[in-house]
Amino acid sequence: MSPIRVLLADDHGVVRKGLRFLLTQDPSVEVAAEAEDGREAVRLASELQPNVVIMDIAMPLLNGLDAAAQISKANPRAGVIILSMYSDEEFIIRALTSGAKGYLLKDSADADVLRAVHAVARGRTYFSPSIAHTLIEDYMRRLTQEGLQDRYGLLTDREREVLQLLAEGRSNKDVAALLGLSVHTVDTHRTNFMQKLGLHNTAEIVIYAMRKKIIS
Repeated sequence: MSPIRVLLADDHGVVRKGLRFLLTQDPSVEVAAEAEDGREAVRLASELQPNVVIMDIAMPLLNGLDAAAQISKANPRAGVIILSMYSDEEFIIRALTSGAKGYLLKDSADADVLRAVHAVARGRTYFSPSIAHTLIEDYMRRLTQEGLQDRYGLLTDREREVLQLLAEGRSNKDVAALLGLSVHTVDTHRTNFMQKLGLHNTAEIVIYAMRKKIIS
């Protein structure tokens, strides 16, 4: 079985060295290269076609989010994991919008990085556990303050299935194959549940699923 090839992108050599050490403890993971800035990361990702890119959010020459967007557009199969100090919803949504599949807080990266790499390499999403906890607290506070109700109960069983699979990072085509549906039918279910829940894009689908503990 081929190893999971990882590109490390961080402008701090000490951080890259620490991540490399953690990753090389797993024989199924191979560090293909390292980048010191966002432009170098985009170039190496294009040349080496890694399975996973671990990207610092604050990178010189080209920030991590814009670099992630370029890498994801050029090679959708390369799962980008963003490294960040920030657990704010704004940064998480921006990361997901850029095409990232994972989001790790730097203070928990040691414990989570290998789990994140394996999840993202399989096409799944992965977030530091504390992020999900923060989002759930914020969501419940907002519902209480604004007197809103959670509308998850309005979804059909099929819409819930589609919601979870999309939140896990699967494409409409993958969902259609798993559920034995046409891509058009999956798209219809997606449109319906997004309207019911007031969601507008894939990033918001993932955030909602995390809040509901549909995905971790």
